[in-house]
Amino acid sequence: MKVDIQDVLFWMDAIRNSKDRYRTLESFWKGQVNSKIWLIDNLSKYVMPNTNNSIVIHGGWNGVLANLLFNSNIGIKHITSLDIDPVCEEIACTVNKRQEIEGRFSAVTADMTTHEYAADIVINTSCEHITHGAYLRWLDLVPQTSLIVIQSNNYSELEEHINCASDLNDFIKQSKLQVLFSDTLKLPKYDRYMIIGRKK
Repeated sequence: MKVDIQDVLFWMDAIRNSKDRYRTLESFWKGQVNSKIWLIDNLSKYVMPNTNNSIVIHGGWNGVLANLLFNSNIGIKHITSLDIDPVCEEIACTVNKRQEIEGRFSAVTADMTTHEYAADIVINTSCEHITHGAYLRWLDLVPQTSLIVIQSNNYSELEEHINCASDLNDFIKQSKLQVLFSDTLKLPKYDRYMIIGRKK
């Protein structure tokens, strides 16, 4: 994957203009970026070539995954990055400024368990941040035709990680999906789990 230098410059603007630079920098930690590249590499195997996909990212945080997707070989019509934290919206729009100007990116402040939408691909890399009940409410709103990508981990030391999975099989049981792909990415401090699938 080659990232456009203009996008990297907007990343720097997002960090420089942030009121909490350290928190914004967390989006660019090695484990975070490697997890996103791992997602994109595997997602690309399940996306038809030469298609323009609408994508919604739940728990989109500061928009880094969206920008890496734009720099991948996946055909993208539009990405919506949704997060419940209002601070993320401005940062995500700066990280994806080039695509926002082109009308291909938007950031939304909303609760994923109540937000209704349509999308070809639905991504949620924040399953450990919501209760299992909230996850099921979120899943109920996912369009039946969408390809779904979810991630979680076993990093229970963080206070905001309230719904970690103990291993990949545990995550598969929690997911309630028809699984097309599942795997574990071993990182220095924790394991990250990923499932690509569809609603049953």
